[in-house]
Amino acid sequence: MQLDNPSAAAAMIARHSKTTLPPVMNQIPDTRNRDKAIGTWLLICCGLVFAMVVLGGFTRLTGSGLSMAEWRPIMGTLPPLSEAEWDRVFEIYKQTPEFRQVNSHMDVHDFKGIFWLEYLHRLLGRLLGFAFVLPLVYFVARKYISWRQLPWYLLMFALGGLQAVIGKIMVASGQVDAPQVSHYKLTAHLSAAFLVFALMFWRAQSLLYGFPGGRPHPWYPRTIALTALIAVTIVSGGFVAGLDAGLIYNTFPKMGDYWIPPDLMALEPAWRNLFDHRPTVQFDHRVLAIVTFALVVLYWFRAKGAAFSRHARIGVNALLATAVLQVLLGILTVVLAVPTLLAVGHQANALLLLTSALYLLHGLRRD
Repeated sequence: MQLDNPSAAAAMIARHSKTTLPPVMNQIPDTRNRDKAIGTWLLICCGLVFAMVVLGGFTRLTGSGLSMAEWRPIMGTLPPLSEAEWDRVFEIYKQTPEFRQVNSHMDVHDFKGIFWLEYLHRLLGRLLGFAFVLPLVYFVARKYISWRQLPWYLLMFALGGLQAVIGKIMVASGQVDAPQVSHYKLTAHLSAAFLVFALMFWRAQSLLYGFPGGRPHPWYPRTIALTALIAVTIVSGGFVAGLDAGLIYNTFPKMGDYWIPPDLMALEPAWRNLFDHRPTVQFDHRVLAIVTFALVVLYWFRAKGAAFSRHARIGVNALLATAVLQVLLGILTVVLAVPTLLAVGHQANALLLLTSALYLLHGLRRD
């Protein structure tokens, strides 16, 4: 059929195009772009959590964590802006056990040196809260995140809030009688940060690389067990940090003159030695670290001949690299009596080690 009228021909082509174009072409942004945006946001939040862990390590090791005696989560964003305000805040600090028992030699200038680290740590915590909540509201409003998916993000938010509350309780525990925070609360504070990181990182991988489905790789169960052992070792490190147990037995591989110190079971009841006795806590962490490292090396050698995807193969190599670095940092930290930079590096790399394990796990779960 000939169409002499150009307008009629154009109208027919337009009608034909409307009936043949797939509907998905009109969806902007499509599901893939939405998932990429959310996954990128979660990775940014993971980066902020990592920075919190690093800055928290500096705060603890420099004795700055108890310098802010006031707890004002909303109105306390601004630091002291005048000498009068600095004097007021310093007077509050002078009432704390840490000043009376440890830092009574300080003047307001010395006080500023420890105040700023804790202030930056809390400010970064607020920034992380805003960096999570504001994009979450946007993504929900734009229907990037469905109501069915929302509980996962609310869980992350709740755990982040819980981590902050534990931090407040932890600081308060060091401002009552002795200038020493509870090692139980410090370990819970650190563990909550790692848990929030793990949830966000796992979700981000699913959004960026694809959600796990079908039967997992045959190596998945043993990788779960290895990841759990890494997590337990990290938690035991929290007790070492909380008790300053790294400041005793600064030798390796022996602890002083002993392979096994004679006073490991000095406390009663016996279970308290695992959590409250510094020699036992350091011994347990050493054993867990050595066993974990040996199993990672064995895992890597045996995985060389396994049928892994490229994603999982990267995870295996990253796991070995971070494990080697973690052991080296741990040995140097103990032998050199816990220098600040090495100790912070050891804590930060623990999170990288866990990240490598989670990356590997996710790759195996999708294989």
